[in-house]
Amino acid sequence: MNYKDITIGIVTYKSEKVLFKCLKSIKKINKIIIYDNSNDIIVKNKVKSKYPKIKYILSKKNLGYGNANNEIIKKCKTKYLLILNPDTVLNKGCESELLKSINKKNLDFSIIAPISQDKNFGFIIKDPELTKKGIFETNYVKGFALLIDVKIIKKIGMFDKNIFLYFEEIDLCKRLSENNYKIYVNSKAKIFHKAAKSSNIGFEFEKCRHWHWMWSSVYYKKKNSEYLEVLINFVPLVFTSVLKMIFYTLIFQKKKILINYMRFSGTLNALVGKNSWYRPN
Repeated sequence: MNYKDITIGIVTYKSEKVLFKCLKSIKKINKIIIYDNSNDIIVKNKVKSKYPKIKYILSKKNLGYGNANNEIIKKCKTKYLLILNPDTVLNKGCESELLKSINKKNLDFSIIAPISQDKNFGFIIKDPELTKKGIFETNYVKGFALLIDVKIIKKIGMFDKNIFLYFEEIDLCKRLSENNYKIYVNSKAKIFHKAAKSSNIGFEFEKCRHWHWMWSSVYYKKKNSEYLEVLINFVPLVFTSVLKMIFYTLIFQKKKILINYMRFSGTLNALVGKNSWYRPN
């Protein structure tokens, strides 16, 4: 396998501020697909003027992170796809280390992820032989940088289409693990993740983040637990959010009122079975 067997996929939403730094860090992989959830023709033209070979897709509808990546997976023509957030920067040698991972004998993987400056993986499953080579198995990796085997991910059903934002990669990794597919991290393939900088929409991002974090937390728990356990875990958070809204109303903290309202709304909507409907303005 060589770099021609890898495509890079990037989902963006008003990400111009960080996108070009991400693209500049890509040195060896030439096939790139960008899926723009904000339908921004101006950014598309800027990218195409500098990187004419990039396939840039404008979405008429904001599909969310997982669903937009599903569209990239469907359009990917190579065996492997490196999914990146636009607020990531590949360190020198990251691409070559990932390619080495692909070409290692007997390394049968569904996902292998580079390592970031922060912990981006779950429970480590130790294997002395792999560890010496800088590779370790884990039960999940974070979604900002994933090298996936496209065929396996399609077989497992790709990202859950019901999740708009958050927990989509945790859900995917859980389904992979349940079907005995391996997930690895290559500690020699390094990446910098700016975290929560992929979109430039100000306070609207905070509202969106809190709503979807709570909705997706409840939804994921409902998929994998008894409903009584879900209620025990999340009903107290509904009341906590209400109490906080009252408190911040009394001290005139408008932004904190809104944040707690979003948490309340996201939790309640998921508990009663409503779809993930909130979208950033």
